[in-house]
Amino acid sequence: MAPGRARRVRSARRRVQGAPPAGERARSAEDWWWDRLAPSGSGFHLLQADSMLLLLPGAGPARARAHRRAARRAQPLPPPGARAAGAKARHRPAPTTAPAPPQGPDSGWGDRIPLEILLQIFGLLVAADGPMPFLGRFSLLQRLTLIHWKSQVHPVLKLVSESCPRLTFLKLSDCHGVSSDTLVMLARACPQLHSLDLQHSMVESTAVVNFLEEVGPRMRKLWLTYGSQTTAILGALLGSCCPQLQLLEVSTGIHRNNTPLQLPVEALQRGCPQLQVLRLLNLIWLPKPSGRAATPGPGFPRLEELCLAGSTCSFVSNEALSRLLRGSPGLRLLDLRGCARVTPVGLHDLPCQELEQLYLGLYGMSDRLTLAKEGSPLLTHKWCHTLRELDLSGQGFSEKDLEQALAAFSGTPGGSPPALCSLNLRGTRVTPSTVSSVISSCPGLLYLNLESCRCLPRGLKRAYRGPEEVQWCLEQLLTCPPSPS
Repeated sequence: MAPGRARRVRSARRRVQGAPPAGERARSAEDWWWDRLAPSGSGFHLLQADSMLLLLPGAGPARARAHRRAARRAQPLPPPGARAAGAKARHRPAPTTAPAPPQGPDSGWGDRIPLEILLQIFGLLVAADGPMPFLGRFSLLQRLTLIHWKSQVHPVLKLVSESCPRLTFLKLSDCHGVSSDTLVMLARACPQLHSLDLQHSMVESTAVVNFLEEVGPRMRKLWLTYGSQTTAILGALLGSCCPQLQLLEVSTGIHRNNTPLQLPVEALQRGCPQLQVLRLLNLIWLPKPSGRAATPGPGFPRLEELCLAGSTCSFVSNEALSRLLRGSPGLRLLDLRGCARVTPVGLHDLPCQELEQLYLGLYGMSDRLTLAKEGSPLLTHKWCHTLRELDLSGQGFSEKDLEQALAAFSGTPGGSPPALCSLNLRGTRVTPSTVSSVISSCPGLLYLNLESCRCLPRGLKRAYRGPEEVQWCLEQLLTCPPSPS
């Protein structure tokens, strides 16, 4: 063999040996992007290159084709002497193989033309006519996101209203120039549009109100950034313009608004009785006084998630929480991070019995607060059979109180192991024996945060991720000498 050819063969072998198997490629992060950007059944497929990503209509299995090509490239070269060995084994019957799957319908020209040529074609189209006529090709488009568009928002949305009748979700993040006519036009032209995300965008309240009134009962999800015009939008919801709303999120923007939001809890319950997710994030808010003669609200009977997390002063109290969650037995997630006024007694009195995620962490504010020393067992004994995630970081419960609380996970009903898989005890007074007991009792524990726990030995005050690290922590706790009393 010529020296040059030998070098090429050795180089090819090295490349092949470094190539990942086809099975590993199928489990890579690339597939996550495929499923997020072009989910199965969406009618689109992706074509990608080093600097461009195209989402094209059509049912062609572009991803499968690319993987088949990659698998063929990754097949190893036969070692020396393989041909002779193969010739000797020709008399052996070939193993039976599964029949090839039936061929689907022709995917069209988009799957047969090489990717490099497609990029050239669409690059020329965008250079000649701009991106907006190109967007008009997405007749099956269901979800559209525009980020940091300071101009041309109206022409783009006008084109979408003319070309994308199947649109269901619209997100405008940090966009300007969204008029009332634009949103109403979309609502009328897209009869399946039911979700609107306007966080961090400059949109007049009249535009949002007119959109909500036009969409009406088909509206399902709404995301807003709190500002001076939020009250008018909430007023439309209180007036039952969107009785089927399932998700409402109001959060602060980059520049915090320190004006408190007064929320008419009972009116919102009557206006949005189908609400399943309510998030008031990083807001300074308080429930509007109900008055002595006011009748109790109907509650949110379908509510599954309530997030009131914030990093500043919170006015959320036991009474406010009770008003929000009366009539919400199916609550699964309760996020009260930063809500230092809520006590274990108030949580224990809530009607929800199947809570799975409870977040009570206090971050960066415990030093200036008088925290409860007792009461944590009220929480764990009520929900130990369903809790999967528990966050008590920064709380001031005593060593004995935490020991009694976490002991609830060692005796779950029916003898089945606890469902707990995430436990955050950062900055608490948890002891080594308590930590050892909870790890031994919860075989499914995948995350354990012990940072800044003053009662633990040095070297163990960190976060543990994954079953191996959690078990290593248990081994260290069992072998280290007890601390002097």
